[in-house]
Amino acid sequence: MNRPSAQTEPQAPQPDEYRRLVAIQSEVANLEHAAELLVWDQRTYMPSGGAESRGEQQATLATLSHAKSTSSEVGELLARLADYEASLPFDSDEASLIRVSRRQYEKATRIPTELVAEHSRAATAGYAAWQRARQARDFALFRPELERLVPIMQQITDAFGYDQSPLDPLIDMSEPGVTAAECENLFTGLREGLVPLVAAIAAASPGDEDRLIRQHYPADAQLAMGKEAVAAVGFDAERTGRVDLTIHPFTITLGAGDVRITTRVREDDFSDCLYSLLHEAGHGVYEQGLPARLYGTPLLAGASSGFHESQSRLWENVVGRSLEFWTYFMPTAQRYFPEQLARADARDMYRAVNRVTPSLIRTEADEVTYNLHVMLRFELETSLLEGTLAVKDLRDAWNDRMRSYLGITPPSDLEGVLQDVHWSRGPGGGFQGYTMGNVIALQLFEAAERACPGLSDDFANGQFGRLFDWMRVNVHAHGAKYTPGELLHRLCGTGLDAAPYLRYLTDKYTRLYGL
Repeated sequence: MNRPSAQTEPQAPQPDEYRRLVAIQSEVANLEHAAELLVWDQRTYMPSGGAESRGEQQATLATLSHAKSTSSEVGELLARLADYEASLPFDSDEASLIRVSRRQYEKATRIPTELVAEHSRAATAGYAAWQRARQARDFALFRPELERLVPIMQQITDAFGYDQSPLDPLIDMSEPGVTAAECENLFTGLREGLVPLVAAIAAASPGDEDRLIRQHYPADAQLAMGKEAVAAVGFDAERTGRVDLTIHPFTITLGAGDVRITTRVREDDFSDCLYSLLHEAGHGVYEQGLPARLYGTPLLAGASSGFHESQSRLWENVVGRSLEFWTYFMPTAQRYFPEQLARADARDMYRAVNRVTPSLIRTEADEVTYNLHVMLRFELETSLLEGTLAVKDLRDAWNDRMRSYLGITPPSDLEGVLQDVHWSRGPGGGFQGYTMGNVIALQLFEAAERACPGLSDDFANGQFGRLFDWMRVNVHAHGAKYTPGELLHRLCGTGLDAAPYLRYLTDKYTRLYGL
């Protein structure tokens, strides 16, 4: 299924300036991948005593990378390449590389190198403090580092400049062209569609739909089963990837042919490990599908955080939580857990993994209530950056919104304000990308279904290749050539549209709960 994508042929001989620009970008990419390796190590195997020196290592690499990518030479090269860019088709590799490089250069040059280094040190210390606070279940241990990070993030947003929300420049970094106001409009539309659905399900739910997965499932067997699942949907964990354990699952790319995913295991709930792996495998498959010819350039990336999330939510939920998936995968699960699943069938598992109920943890939330978790975080980090919420009041604000949105209160900070790793780097962590990913996933799936009718029937037979190949050719092969809006229009004929997502949720859960 790992088919190479066709190379876009250059339309004119590449000038010396273009080749020099690519050479500089390759050096920057090497520095960034070295920094990412340090991040992966810190989040998997590094002893806690290494945090301070790791912060200095990260700061050094961040300083070198930023200085090189924002040098006057890069600015001069981009200026001299304007005519060459204008002579090329918009979607050629060369024109796209110049266009994306110029956009990134104009943003990066607004941030002083010393501020980049300061943020890198603070983020490394923040992660170490977040780990300690989680172990103690005490936000107070993380609070000083977050109080250090908030003004740094405010300085960064001020350096970028914005007209409306301080989140705007941070969102634009991961979702080019998207604003906080657009995100808020998306959340409003989803609330209108989801609130009555949640209420209807609550009235119909017997309350024990997930008892099947709430048994003892040994960790080693869970991990082995999860690796079979991600291999089935196309993640190559042998040649170009690997799987490791961590606190908060993530995916990271350390270079061409080196994509690493992580998961965590709870022995009283096998869905946490399995769906974390399917989620991260969606990210991993995207990274493994980026064209090798783009390595060392800014184009070797996803179109946006939301598009990246669309791939993870597609394989985790649209595929992995479908009845068809469990029709295929249930014998595998029973092979690993013969006693626990002896009297269960695919429909039993389908109901169990799709239970809808208010929950404490975002990554464990069901599809219907998930976006309420995202909205909560989006609102809180906006308030932190605007200065209307103090860090000392963040825990109480979190708990108040949990009661308001989901009707539950975290029993400790571990299940509340400390659950996400994102704020260890400061507010502005890109949470909106998760909801955008949910929406985009269904827009893309409907487009794939139009091109390849009967995809769901494929899943029941363990055949994921047609969906995999459609995503590989139509999404992965473009790298970061297009903004999310441009790519959506190219593939779906429209911009961000929540209708397919709401239609999917309404149809699926109306049938599941007999509404």
